[in-house]
Amino acid sequence: MRAVVQRVLSASVRVDGVEISSIGKGILVLVGFSKDDTEEDIKYVSKKIINLRIMDDHMGKMNLSVKDTNSDILVVSQFTLYGDVRSGNRPSFDQACDYKKAEELYNTFCEILSKDIGKEVKKGKFGAFMEVNLVNYGPVTILIDSKKNF
Repeated sequence: MRAVVQRVLSASVRVDGVEISSIGKGILVLVGFSKDDTEEDIKYVSKKIINLRIMDDHMGKMNLSVKDTNSDILVVSQFTLYGDVRSGNRPSFDQACDYKKAEELYNTFCEILSKDIGKEVKKGKFGAFMEVNLVNYGPVTILIDSKKNF
């Protein structure tokens, strides 16, 4: 499981020209699943995300988590995080999870993340062509890969 976590001042998702989700200050999470991912991967990444100390404290230092600041989270599925270009210029998605399993993992991830953060996370639309807008704050962008957790 891979996640790109971006600290934002705002973020939104549009599908077919209609805004379906938005947040103010918080984090945007782009998430992709491999065919080997399990609920253990989801729990690991969720815990990392809510405890990342990337939010500013009263001194302007990155010292607080989204849990500490009660910030919003927007989660967008992105299978292209498993695009492999080592053997050419056209990405191979052989390691990406199949659609049905990925949708189940995405929904489980959002449920676990909501439970862990203590409020509902906002979501994109799984499998849809989306326009994602964001104002990255910092910029701060963190990569998390559940297979590189040791």
